[in-house]
Amino acid sequence: MFRIIISLFIGVVIVALNFTNDWAEARMTTNATYKSFSNAVVNAEIGLHVGLYGINVTLKGKPVVQFNETIDYNEMFSWHDSIEEEYEEALEKGLPNPILYIAEKFTLRSPCGLIYQYRYSGRYASATLWTAFCCWLLANILFCMPVILYAGYMMLATAAFIFFSMASFSTIMNVPQCVFSIGADSFETEYSHSFWLALATGVLCTIIGILVVMLNFLVPEKIKEAFSVGVDSYEDEDLSYGEGYLNTVFLDGVTISPST
Repeated sequence: MFRIIISLFIGVVIVALNFTNDWAEARMTTNATYKSFSNAVVNAEIGLHVGLYGINVTLKGKPVVQFNETIDYNEMFSWHDSIEEEYEEALEKGLPNPILYIAEKFTLRSPCGLIYQYRYSGRYASATLWTAFCCWLLANILFCMPVILYAGYMMLATAAFIFFSMASFSTIMNVPQCVFSIGADSFETEYSHSFWLALATGVLCTIIGILVVMLNFLVPEKIKEAFSVGVDSYEDEDLSYGEGYLNTVFLDGVTISPST
């Protein structure tokens, strides 16, 4: 049961990591101009959450209600669609200035050029994560067959592709960092929960893979018993024969020829 739970945990995490929005994030609390063509200044917590498919920009007032308006925004901007169109829609909706400012940094016209690095890094990271998921599926199939060694190899391959996805996403930190300045404060993105969860899952897969490979060479029969494969269990049947007798009725007319 424990083995099944660990395996399901790894599979669920790999799939979930593709859709989370907190691979990297930044947040701060500051005073900022609320909307264009207005002198209203609000105190709010501003957050930027980066995923593999886009970004989430949050704005939450402190307190939430200011100027007779509830300030609690959570806007998604995706890489797959044209972020230019989403940015224009945000302008038409009249979203607060801090959200528009951050979203504008990821448009094609921005001198920061963040969209190119973040979009391609996210795509490659997602592709390698799905490859890791395929390796995980193969590993589970092989664990049910008398080829435990190859199941261990596939767990190591799963870990390798998880690490490849992390390396791909990490390239966003190699480009010149674009400073987000809002009001009198500024912030930069840092690795967040999903990144560290991917690291922990990759380490877990590595440990499992190494243990399986080592035990397969040291005690192959024991590990096959542990995974309930390759062991034939047959119950010995005790065949008991009762005392027999000859029925003379059926023997009548039977001639036994003497052996020569």
